[in-house]
Amino acid sequence: MHRQAHQVLPTLLKALQINPVTQKTWLFGHSDGGSIALLYAAKFPRRIAGLIVLAPHILVEDLTIASIEKARAAYLQTDLRQRLAKYHTDPDSAFWGWNNIWLHPDFRKWSIEAEIGSIKCPLLAVQGRDDEYGSLEQIHGISRRVMQTRLFELDHCGHSPQRDQPDILINITSAFIRES
Repeated sequence: MHRQAHQVLPTLLKALQINPVTQKTWLFGHSDGGSIALLYAAKFPRRIAGLIVLAPHILVEDLTIASIEKARAAYLQTDLRQRLAKYHTDPDSAFWGWNNIWLHPDFRKWSIEAEIGSIKCPLLAVQGRDDEYGSLEQIHGISRRVMQTRLFELDHCGHSPQRDQPDILINITSAFIRES
């Protein structure tokens, strides 16, 4: 995720002709994408106008590992691969790239808690109360380190607020951007 935040994302912004030095950027990220957005904002605090992160990860939890192990079993034993193929040209690369990293024993100690304290922009952190890949500690941990964080916990919502509660998410993110 560090490479994505520090190398790939800046390259993407440049390719899109967004100069974050002169045009402060809003980042919106989900799950690992939320973690990448946090890492980018921590490294380049003057380039960010604001952040919205959905179900981000700042540390590895037992709950996360157990759910990723279940996802591995589902990928091997069900039609999950075919369902992912609708969204990914190479579902094997996408799935195994994510799954193998998270389940590697060395990854258990991964944490970005110390790094995110340098974030200076407005930050909205959203988490579903029924998220199978992370507990509310993920966003509460952010708010303890980044004082200007606004938290929003969604009832009846799993790991994908954009899918589970799209109308509420649109309303809270729109209001947050307008107010920031």
